[in-house]
Amino acid sequence: MSKITVWFIRMAMSYFVVAASMGVLMLALPWWTRTYIPGHAHLNLLGWISMTIYGVAYHIMPRFSGRPLYSNRLAWIHFYLANIGLIGMVLFFGFVGHGKRGIYEQLLLYSAIVELFSIVIFVYNMMRTIRVVEGSPK
Repeated sequence: MSKITVWFIRMAMSYFVVAASMGVLMLALPWWTRTYIPGHAHLNLLGWISMTIYGVAYHIMPRFSGRPLYSNRLAWIHFYLANIGLIGMVLFFGFVGHGKRGIYEQLLLYSAIVELFSIVIFVYNMMRTIRVVEGSPK
């Protein structure tokens, strides 16, 4: 497996453990639920599920298309932005959940924009990887 695949899977597993731990804490400390449920949900969906999908896609899509990954550099940019965006979102969801508004809401928005940008990079890289080239067998 490529390094990018391994690192996405490693991060997915790490986020899975953190999200599951948060779930247990929310059961043990019900007051956590209202404050941390958005972070918990994002750790599960963008951390555990999406990072797993990214890792698997970086491994499988080039093989399915019979072509190399369009850009390894874009894949690494995607990796760093996706992790920065997710960690920022989880952190700032917590601050906002504790009633700290203002700058934390703006930082939450910026983190979400970074996450969205990482998703666009992933889609672009995958679309370029699987594109059909004129004149090639389909």
